[in-house]
Amino acid sequence: MNVLNDAVLPELIAAQQAPCLSLYQPTHRTHPDNAQDHILFGNLLKQAEESLTLKYPNGETVALLKPFKALVEDNDFWNYNLSGLAVFAAPGFFKVVRMQRPVSELVVSANSFHLKPLRRALQTADRFHVLGLTMDRIVLFEGNRDALDEMTPAEGVPVSITDALGEELTEKHQTVASYGGTGGRSGGPGEVRHGHGGKSDEVGKDTERFFRAVDRAIMEHHTKPSGHSLVLAALPEHQGVFRSVSHNPKLLAESVVIDPTGISPDKLRRMVWEAVEPRYHAHVRGLVEQFGTSKAQGLGSDDITDVAEAAAAGRVGTLLVDADKAIAGRLDTSSGKVVFDSLLDPRVDDLLDDLSELVAERGGQVLVVPSDVMPGDTGVAATYRY
Repeated sequence: MNVLNDAVLPELIAAQQAPCLSLYQPTHRTHPDNAQDHILFGNLLKQAEESLTLKYPNGETVALLKPFKALVEDNDFWNYNLSGLAVFAAPGFFKVVRMQRPVSELVVSANSFHLKPLRRALQTADRFHVLGLTMDRIVLFEGNRDALDEMTPAEGVPVSITDALGEELTEKHQTVASYGGTGGRSGGPGEVRHGHGGKSDEVGKDTERFFRAVDRAIMEHHTKPSGHSLVLAALPEHQGVFRSVSHNPKLLAESVVIDPTGISPDKLRRMVWEAVEPRYHAHVRGLVEQFGTSKAQGLGSDDITDVAEAAAAGRVGTLLVDADKAIAGRLDTSSGKVVFDSLLDPRVDDLLDDLSELVAERGGQVLVVPSDVMPGDTGVAATYRY
């Protein structure tokens, strides 16, 4: 299954050759809700055909639409969905991407792919990893405010204390684990009572060594490559020990104090988002305030024509983009000149989408946010480097 990841955006940018068709729709994870997903896809595909016919009336897009039509009839494909679907096609290129978070229904045929919903889903501001931790086992999740999915830890990440310590594991800890005893609960021969993390307790030392190994591996194989924040879900005694040995700069102070083995992923998602949501909003408020200050000093603008020229010159350091707004037009990426038009023209895309791509290409930070967070109603707010 092709799930959205950080490699998708560069692949789509590299494959852009007109005409580019982008189709987004919400989907459902379970039956019977997902039984209607293929019907919605078929209806959106009809919209795409109508749009393309305006520019290509002589059947030039038959090959472009063929894999879409095959997908409508693929029952196996529709039997397993996440919360959103994005499908892209260009001459000689076809890409299906499943998404953790829901997306609005949208069809765009233009000279480039429409990527703003993907940017919003990929931005690190509200994405995170969750480390579920017990004294001898871990589980790892990736998600955002809308969804949390268990992920397979990378090779080199120990998922159990045995993986981490192997033959170095004390016999006492092996005995406890083999009988299912944790935390000194009674239950049979080999029971070991201990204080978690106690320096004089061999089992506690094993747990601490395990936590060190987990911390190093998670940071190396997941945190550094993704840049995502890490939220810890563990009982209080394990929270304390892990934090005392962790060197992960992305480990948040906010946490979920719970046994991660006894909770559903959706409940865990709600608890994690409740913990980290204030941090996300504080981050966005900070960018909005920074924009206001910069604009007052002549180092920021919410005029799309001015922002486009600054973006082409590489002057935009941070760009806030309205997730709920679309402005039809064409952007000359070399000069920054903007020509407003109609989205009914299959050569025309959303200027906010093209502007986001240009700023990101020039090394600026792009954050796609809801309308109620934007400092104005123009769709953009740019803070300049100079």
